[in-house]
Amino acid sequence: MQRSNIARPAAAFWGFTVFMPVGVVYLAAFAMLAALIAAGGWRERALRLRGNFLWWPVMAYMVWTLVVLALEPHYPETASNLTHGLRIAATVFMALALTRDEAIWALRGFIAIALVNIVMIGLFYSVGFPLWEAWRGVLVLVGNKSISNALLFTILAATAAVFGLKALTEHRPWRVVPCVALIGAVLAIITLNLPSRTSLLALLVALPAACVHQWRRQLKVLAVVMVLGAVVVAAGLWKTPTVQQKFELGVHELEQAQAGAVSEGSWVVRFYMYRDTARMIIDRPFAGWGIGGWTQQWHLRGPKLLADYNMPHNDFLWMGSQAGVPGALSLLAILLAGLWQAWRRDDLPGRYAFVALLVVLIATSLNSALRDAQIGLSILWVAMVYLRLAQEPGDAWRGLLPRRSGPPPAALSGGGVPPPRPP
Repeated sequence: MQRSNIARPAAAFWGFTVFMPVGVVYLAAFAMLAALIAAGGWRERALRLRGNFLWWPVMAYMVWTLVVLALEPHYPETASNLTHGLRIAATVFMALALTRDEAIWALRGFIAIALVNIVMIGLFYSVGFPLWEAWRGVLVLVGNKSISNALLFTILAATAAVFGLKALTEHRPWRVVPCVALIGAVLAIITLNLPSRTSLLALLVALPAACVHQWRRQLKVLAVVMVLGAVVVAAGLWKTPTVQQKFELGVHELEQAQAGAVSEGSWVVRFYMYRDTARMIIDRPFAGWGIGGWTQQWHLRGPKLLADYNMPHNDFLWMGSQAGVPGALSLLAILLAGLWQAWRRDDLPGRYAFVALLVVLIATSLNSALRDAQIGLSILWVAMVYLRLAQEPGDAWRGLLPRRSGPPPAALSGGGVPPPRPP
């Protein structure tokens, strides 16, 4: 294999392993880094990164992290928090440094394993087979890795929704049907198999966001679509007691927390974490308490029952508590800059990236989706690969399926190649 081609299998390997245990995903990330170093073409990759809209937000995030590290106190958790913080930046840069072909291979790995996993879940709960350890987080709920997998399925469902909406406008119902089936399968997974209110909320936000992105210049059409969509969603929620119960439980937990009750209920934990972490930021808004300082402050401020938690389930609050308001804003700027790039491009690649990054933004706001490597090593990589393909002229997604003789297939493209947008 030529040196210039070794990054393609590494990118595909990371895409293919995103649902696996975090140790395997770390292996894929290090393999990707080694492949990028060994493959050469450093000047081209450096120019691609320097010219990227995300270059300055990521650099600001890294520089401010290092400034706070130098100026503020250190803690037992400083090394691990610094590692996770720099890993976030490295994941973004590695994805954006990919060539078009390498990004396509990463996308192939992700979509292929996601579809395989949906079939595997169906077989596991219908026919049954031994529980394989590598797929435990896919088949049953086992903590944050399962939350990560639910979010990855959510990105896949949002992708199917974008493709289906485009096919609907082109009067190709035979393409819409499998998309609806895929969305239904993901809804079943994130409500029954890997129950995740964050994933469900992200999907409910991503679907109308895809409509807004597609029909933003046709307000009358958008209004009709949004009304019809609201009716369908309301009817679906009304007919789905499980979903109703989840949100009713969340409201009940919040009421309990506001009344002073302490438990390990999901929304009770978030209530105390968000309240006390916000107070940390108010006390030291400029440079925070130092990298790794959240845990010590949490032990001093939080309920004793919840003392074992090591992150506040909101990465902006996490950065704000240990690096001040500038740290939180720099992390937020990375995701908002990506969303803005995706929004500016009003065709399918832009829409795919927009919904994927929206899922990441919601997950980052309601969970430690970047700070926790079990989640962030996978969903951030996938979302940034989506964004990387949105930065290519034309419809890079048309290369998703291997080419045959003749013109490239239009899989997941929904039509012809749009002209490149001006920079």
